[in-house]
Amino acid sequence: MKIGEKIYSLRKKYNLSQEELANELNVSRQTVSKWEVGESCPDFDKIVPLCELFGISTEELLRDKKIEEKEETPTEKKVDVVKAVLICISIFIYFLAIISVIVLDDVANVNEGISAASFLTLNGIATVILVFTLMTRKNKTEKKVEEIKLKKENTLQKSVISIAGLIATITYLLVSFLTMAWHITWIIWLVYAVVIEIIKLIFSLKGKEENEE
Repeated sequence: MKIGEKIYSLRKKYNLSQEELANELNVSRQTVSKWEVGESCPDFDKIVPLCELFGISTEELLRDKKIEEKEETPTEKKVDVVKAVLICISIFIYFLAIISVIVLDDVANVNEGISAASFLTLNGIATVILVFTLMTRKNKTEKKVEEIKLKKENTLQKSVISIAGLIATITYLLVSFLTMAWHITWIIWLVYAVVIEIIKLIFSLKGKEENEE
C-alpha cells in the first residue's frame, strides 16, 4: 500500500475532509489531493504531524505495506468496561431521580420544592457522570480528530443549537412551574436531545459531499 493510499484510508477512517486535513497540516487542499492520488509525497516536515494525528508510527506510514489494525490491549478493554459501568450508573441515577419524586410526593408527602430539588440534584449528578465519561474515555487520535471537527464547526449550527437550548429551557421551566409536574416535564429534555441530534444530522448531511472527496 502506497503512502497516498494510506493517507486516503486514514482520512476516511476518521471521517475527515481533505480541507480539514489540509488545515491541520497547514497545506492546501490540492496538496492533500495530490498526496492521495500519488502525484506527490508529503514533505519531511509533514510526515511526523501526519503520524501523530492518526496515531501511527513513521515506519507504518512510509513502508510499502498495509497498515494493520491494532488489537486492543488489556488496558483499552478495561477502559471500555469502566465506560460501560459509568454510563450504567448515570442511567440508574436518572431512574432513581424519577422514583425519588414519586416516593417523596405520593408516599412521604414531602414539600414539592424539596421534591423538585431532589429530582434536579440527582439529574445533575447523573449528567455530570455521563458527560465526564463521554468526554474522557477516548483515545488520542479520536480526541485530535474531534478538535479538528470543532474548529470547523458551522457557526449557523452553533446558533441553531443555542436557540434550541434556550427554547427548551424556557419551555421546561414554564411548563414545570405552571403544572408543578416536575416528575413528568423532564421528558422535554429527551425531546430536546432528539431535536439536537436531528439538527446535527442535517448539518452532517450537508457536509457529506466534502467528506467524500
